[in-house]
Amino acid sequence: MGAHMKTTIEIADDLLARAKRLGRRQGRTLRALVEDGLREVLRRRERGAPVRVKPVIFRGGALTKEFRDASWEKIRDEIYRGRG
Repeated sequence: MGAHMKTTIEIADDLLARAKRLGRRQGRTLRALVEDGLREVLRRRERGAPVRVKPVIFRGGALTKEFRDASWEKIRDEIYRGRG
């Protein structure tokens, strides 16, 4: 593979714990998992693969009466009211 460089990265505790568990189950090192992940992200970005976003759906019906026939500007202003 070529030369290797040592580096330090910060990883969220829960993500690190999950990766270590997976590594133990698969008999792989954390380093191997991190390298696999980086390769996958780079491959997707270089291909221009679309990012998949799961839509968030809220149950409960339509807008309240106050906003049912409101313009987007009114809804937006209410969302940002008091935030500068």
